[in-house]
Amino acid sequence: MKRIIYADNAATTRIDPTVLEAMAPFTKEEYANASQPYSFSRKAKAAIKNAREEIAKCINAKPNEIFFTSGGTESDNWAIKGCAFADESKRTTITSTIEHHAVLRSCQFIERLGYPVAYITPNSNGLITVEMLEQVIAGTTNLVSVATANNEIGTIQPIKKLAEIAHRNGAFFHTDAVQAIGHIPIDVNELNVDLLSASAHKFNGPKGIGFLYVRDGTPILPLLNGGAQENSLRAGTENVASIVGMATALSMNCSQIQKSQNHSAKMVELICSILNDAEVDYIRNGYSNGLKGTLNLSFRGKDGEAILHRLDLRGILVSTGSACDSNSVQVSHVIKAINVPDSYAKGTIRISLGKDNTIEEAKIIGETLVSVLMEQK
Repeated sequence: MKRIIYADNAATTRIDPTVLEAMAPFTKEEYANASQPYSFSRKAKAAIKNAREEIAKCINAKPNEIFFTSGGTESDNWAIKGCAFADESKRTTITSTIEHHAVLRSCQFIERLGYPVAYITPNSNGLITVEMLEQVIAGTTNLVSVATANNEIGTIQPIKKLAEIAHRNGAFFHTDAVQAIGHIPIDVNELNVDLLSASAHKFNGPKGIGFLYVRDGTPILPLLNGGAQENSLRAGTENVASIVGMATALSMNCSQIQKSQNHSAKMVELICSILNDAEVDYIRNGYSNGLKGTLNLSFRGKDGEAILHRLDLRGILVSTGSACDSNSVQVSHVIKAINVPDSYAKGTIRISLGKDNTIEEAKIIGETLVSVLMEQK
């Protein structure tokens, strides 16, 4: 069987065995609907309560400020739409041009309903500065939404400073922390954010579960209507097993952040060293202040899709900075926004490494990448 080296952890991570073990009872014998009043539901209710407290502790929030969702996409949709619809005067939402599509398309949706949206373009490192926000924010702003770390290039934003500007102008602040949480320290009180999105499968938890942090007093309307779950703000039968799994995964990853960062940094620098020794012509995007395990590279005169498929044939799994359709190759909106030169942009790939990767794998990735690039000459 061909050896697989998984280097796309920014897309999803492998669920940790400890997480699976914690989930197992709630997929088998403790399968009760937690909303039911009978005694069989008590363990499920207690598990949800404990998970909420554990997650709140990880980000220094109150348990009642944690609302369970189906993942980052729902959390982003809820934050953008829920805050807009709660504002009768239809004030402006501000976001950046490099946000995840869950934010950008939610903003486009509310725009079609008459809610104004302003977009900030970052600098060449993918950074949104205080000065950029100050140029567009006003007393008519309702919400500012900027991701903690970009999903393609890994740039970490100055969230605390941006939130200060938002609050100074009477606006609320949302951050999509899907790529960041579990990988860098997150303290919602230190950052002073009002809403924060997270998704368990990005930090070795199960897919299909996430949460939205909503600070007490933040006006927001439900995205999903139905039952009275989640304090009547998010309807739907609770996914008990996945909620337990998410809390277990987050607690575990938060306790290992420094160790994981050091390990990821060593692997990423090894790959870059191999490329440099081979005198490969490339641009490293967003690295000046980014996630340690995210390596976004643009190669001069190369084709990112071809690189991805040739690496795949050799058992190495990465993602690309462009997406094919039937007519053309479209460079990603993030790569366009940071103005990667045309001669490099099409040749963009993202390598994202995590705690399950090894130094040996990083060496193989670097050497194989050099070989693949030589084939494209």
